[in-house]
Parts: sequence; structure tokens; C-alpha cells
Amino acid sequence: MKKIFKRILIALLIIFIAIQFIRPARNKSGGISANDISTKYPVPDSIQAILKVACNDCHSNNTRYPWYAEIQPVAWWLNSHIKDGKRGLNFSEFTSYRIKKQFRRLDDINELVKKNEMPLSSYSLIHTDAKLSDRQKLALANWTKALKDTIKAHYPADSLLRK
Repeated sequence: MKKIFKRILIALLIIFIAIQFIRPARNKSGGISANDISTKYPVPDSIQAILKVACNDCHSNNTRYPWYAEIQPVAWWLNSHIKDGKRGLNFSEFTSYRIKKQFRRLDDINELVKKNEMPLSSYSLIHTDAKLSDRQKLALANWTKALKDTIKAHYPADSLLRK
């Protein structure tokens, strides 16, 4: 019985070491992309600071990776979260969205932050600075409302409606 247990343990160790060489691509574009939200809409420094700490790791093309992102299978799990986050909202590609989608995403930001669904609790558990205060939530709500008002002023109402 000890021999089988030892062999299983060795096999698992070999597998663990082997998977360390299989790494997902990093989410690092460097700098601000041409389609970044800040290229078309005003993003005050206070909002930029909130986005950097609480949103951009999963919702932009520039993730700040923690030390444990070097260990597999954790890196695969993080990569999956980042891909899911960017699929829903990517601030680095925001202006490439159709105007209707931009308008909806601003609603989504406000709604998910108010419901404490964003940032994810699994993220803010480790990144304690990502927990948003009521004041930060209000600042985000006011900013998204101002952007929505800007969009409404430049586009016909029927182009912003959900189908």
C-alpha cells in the first residue's frame, strides 16, 4: 500500500512540475489603446484611480499580475476570469463598441457596483484595496450618468434602446 501511495505522489509531483511550463498568454498591451474609454470620454483622475484598483485587472488589456499568477493551475484560473471579464466589458476597447453597447455597459457598471456584484468578492478578498466605499460607488454612478447624458446628447434616443 505504501508503494502505491508513493508512486501516486511521485506521479502527481511530476505532473505538477510539467504543467508549470504550460502558461497562458499575459494580458499586457502596455499603454493606452486607441479605443480606450479615455480617448473619447472624460475620465477624471479620481475615477481612473478607482478603475485601476478595482476594475482594470479584468476589464482592460492591462492586468497587474500577483506573484501567485506564476503557479499553475492558478494562472489558468486567473486567465479564465480575465477573458470572461473582458468579454463583458473592456475599457481598453470601449470606443470600438457600437454606441448602444457603450450605453448599456455604462448602465451595467452602475447596476453591478450598486448591487456589490463588482468587483467580484473573490477578487476583493485578496485585493482589499478594490473594495469600493459608498463614496467611490457614488462617484462611479455620477460618472456613468454623466457619460450616458453625453451620449444621449449626441445620438438619437432610438439608437440607444435595447431590443
